[in-house]
Amino acid sequence: MNAPQKVSEAVAAPVGILAELTHRCPLACPYCSNPVELDAREGELDTETWKRVFSEAAAVGVLHAHLSGGEPASRRDLVDIVKHCHDVGLYTNLITSGVGISEARMRELADAGLDHVQLSIQDAEAQSADRIGGYKGGFARKMDVAKWVNEVGIPLTVNAVIHRANIARAGRMVEFAVELGARRVEIAHTQYYAWAYLNRKALMPSREQVEKAVAEVEAMRKTYAGKIVIDHVAPDYYARYPKACMGGWAKRTLNVTPHGKALPCHAAETIPGLEFWNVREHSISDIWFNAPAFNAFRGDDWMLEPCRSCPRKHQDYGGCRCQAMALTGDPRNADPICHLSPHHDKVAAIAATFEEVDANVPATDYVYRTLKTQAPVA
Repeated sequence: MNAPQKVSEAVAAPVGILAELTHRCPLACPYCSNPVELDAREGELDTETWKRVFSEAAAVGVLHAHLSGGEPASRRDLVDIVKHCHDVGLYTNLITSGVGISEARMRELADAGLDHVQLSIQDAEAQSADRIGGYKGGFARKMDVAKWVNEVGIPLTVNAVIHRANIARAGRMVEFAVELGARRVEIAHTQYYAWAYLNRKALMPSREQVEKAVAEVEAMRKTYAGKIVIDHVAPDYYARYPKACMGGWAKRTLNVTPHGKALPCHAAETIPGLEFWNVREHSISDIWFNAPAFNAFRGDDWMLEPCRSCPRKHQDYGGCRCQAMALTGDPRNADPICHLSPHHDKVAAIAATFEEVDANVPATDYVYRTLKTQAPVA
């Protein structure tokens, strides 16, 4: 790939950091956003390095620390990390499967200053949820964790990734989030990167299924107005315009992997030729403002047509660079999700192959992620 273009706009400070504390996870979700080549436990940043990272993030202007994984509860130092984030003034959001968190540990996290919990669910039905996550008993543990979160008074968000095996219950998952006491629910149709890209054939629903689910979830905004906030991430492959991925490349947030690599987004490493800096050698400020990978697609000088002359270019920023890379071979191209893209026919052709699909996908059709502490459920 060519050297990054000169950035023609001022770079604002980041507002969020997604800290992938570990890629270890007892679940094995086939749509996991972690890379297919997972970071091993050996080589994970130690406690003191993470503390330095969060201190630097707060100093540069970051407001929100999203503590993620894998499963962040796999880290024995999670309480210490939460307390440090609280002490430097960061709002902490724990993104968790719930598996691995005990009632006592939840109280320790609350006492350490944890501000918010985002709990993932795989389905509103136990058997299906456990099969999708590849972990028997996971659904029951999530119910316990939701109860404990509410008891300690921490706001709860429920996150549900939608795909062929659970799309018939997209609306039910909104109801389920209400029953769990959540203040917010995110119904997020699968984004086809990493493990989801590998499992696209088994995960992708038909247009008819998507349209029915979207209508059902949107109708619930009125039903549950004032009771719960519904965030609805629309499916890419059936859209006319792309989303402003991550709010624009390196415009608002950054990711740090378990081994310390700083990325503009989850899937950035799928773009060849980018130079990623590591927090072991560079400060968060230096990375944010100066790292070549972060400056690669800032501004609009890098854009090709039709994005370069499109009136939406400062609205969606050309869509997702990683998706452009995956589907067209060039990250500078317009996201092929956009109907104006000269490569949109690739997306249309893929979507057309799913016009008639069976919602009952057997677990054996999934390629489960492999760095985990328990084998997937058959």
